[in-house]
Amino acid sequence: MFFRRFASTSTLPPTIRQLLSSPGTAKDIQVNGWVKSIRRQKKVSFAVITDGSSAQGLQAVLSDASLSKQLTNGTSVRLSGRLTESRGPGQDHELQVDSLEVLGECHPETYPIQKQALSTEYLRDNCHLRTRTEAGAAMLRLRHSTSQALHHYFEGQGFCYAHTPIITSNDCEGAGETFRIAPVKGTAPGLTSTEEFFSRPAYLTVSSQLHLEALASAVSRVYTLSPCFRAERSQTSRHLAEFWMLEAEWAFTNRVTDVCDVVEAALKTVLRASNPDLAALWNEGDMTRRKAIEDLSISDARWTQMSYTDAISELETHQAISGEFQYPPAWGNALQSEHERWLAEKLVGGPVFVTDYPAALKPFYMRLNDDGRTVACFDLLVPHVGELAGGSLREERLPMLESSLAAHNLDRDAYQWYLDLRKYGGAPHGGFGMGFERLIGWLSGIENVRECIPMPRWAGRMLL
Repeated sequence: MFFRRFASTSTLPPTIRQLLSSPGTAKDIQVNGWVKSIRRQKKVSFAVITDGSSAQGLQAVLSDASLSKQLTNGTSVRLSGRLTESRGPGQDHELQVDSLEVLGECHPETYPIQKQALSTEYLRDNCHLRTRTEAGAAMLRLRHSTSQALHHYFEGQGFCYAHTPIITSNDCEGAGETFRIAPVKGTAPGLTSTEEFFSRPAYLTVSSQLHLEALASAVSRVYTLSPCFRAERSQTSRHLAEFWMLEAEWAFTNRVTDVCDVVEAALKTVLRASNPDLAALWNEGDMTRRKAIEDLSISDARWTQMSYTDAISELETHQAISGEFQYPPAWGNALQSEHERWLAEKLVGGPVFVTDYPAALKPFYMRLNDDGRTVACFDLLVPHVGELAGGSLREERLPMLESSLAAHNLDRDAYQWYLDLRKYGGAPHGGFGMGFERLIGWLSGIENVRECIPMPRWAGRMLL
C-alpha cells in the first residue's frame, strides 16, 4: 500500500529519506545506494546503505549471510526486500533483504575514502569524492535546504526569481578584480576584423546587481542566486574565486533600514527552518556558537543597527584601552576583519548592521546621504564570520549618479544604459548581496568557505 501510494506521485523509486520519513511499511520495495558500513555475523549480516538523500542511512538485514560477501564500503548496490519495523536500537525501520545486485565494485585497498579520519587538505585533493563523507554530503544538502528556504521567503514577499548574465561588459564593484574573457582567434560573424568575440572586452560577472536593477525598473521585486567570479588572490578562509551570491533588488524603497529588515527577515526564515544535517556538521564544533545561532532562531528581537561613525567611536575607545587591534581604527578607513569580528562577537554579541559608511569607501552606485560625505548603505556583520551581506539604497537621482561616475573615474558611455534607468521613470530603489558560502559557514560552523562549496576554486587551485 505504501509503495503504491508513493508511486502514484513520483516517477522514481523512493529515496532513503522518503522511505524513512513516511509512516508505515512496504512490501517488495527497491532501494539503490552505496554501502556505508558492513557488519558480518555467523548467520546474518547488517549493512548500512546510503543514497545521500539524508544523514541517516537505511539498515539492510541480510539473513543470507552469503549475500554480503561481495560488499565493501563504497560498493553501489540495488536491494529488493521488505521495509519492516526494526527489532534493534538505533533505527525505527530496516530493510529485510530478499535479493541483492552489486552495481559497482569498490576495492577497499585503493578506495580513497577510508573510515579513518581524513584531513581537510586530503579531502580537497579528492574533492570529486569528498561528498561521500558524512560532512560533505551534509554540506551539499544544507546548501539545498538553505536555498529552498530563501526561495520560500522571497516568494512570500512577491519577488520574481530572475536569471542574470554570467558574461558582462563591466565591473559592478569597480575594483578591477574581474576575470577577462580571452580574445578568440579569427573573426566573428558580421565583423571585419576583431579578436574580441563580443566585439568589445567581456568579463565573468562579479555581481548581478546592475542587471537586477534594470529588471527591477520594470518588475519591481527581483532576486537571484547565481555564481559570481572574482580574480582575488587572497588566501583567506572567506574568499573564493568562484562563489554563489544571493542578490535582491526592489523598487519604491527609500530607507536603508528597510533593506536591513528584508535581509534580517530572510535570514530568520533560514534559521527557523528545521535541518537535521546541522547536527552532523556541528558534531565536533563549538557548541556555544551553535547555541547562539539556535537562540537567534527563536528570538523575535530585532538585530542591532549602528552607524559606521558610532562603530569607529567604539573601536577607537577599545583600542585606546587595550591596544588589541593590529590596524588602528580611524574614521575614513575601511573596517578590517579584526574590527568586524570584535563588533559582532564582543560589542554586540550577535549580528549587527553597520550603516552609513564614508562615500569614498563604497562603489559609485550607492545613494549619497544628506551630509554629503556618507552613503545610505550597510554591512551585516555576524560572529566568527565577519561581513555576511552588504547592501544600500541605489542612487536614483540622475545628476548625483553622473557626478559619482565622474568621481570614480568611470566611463560614462559604458554606463549610459544604467543612467537611462534613471532618465526614464527612475524610482527610489535598493538591494543587497549575500555570499552564499559564508552563509553556509555561519549556519554550520564550517571554518573555511572552501568546505562550503562542492568543488572550490581559489588562486592557484582548480582540480576539476
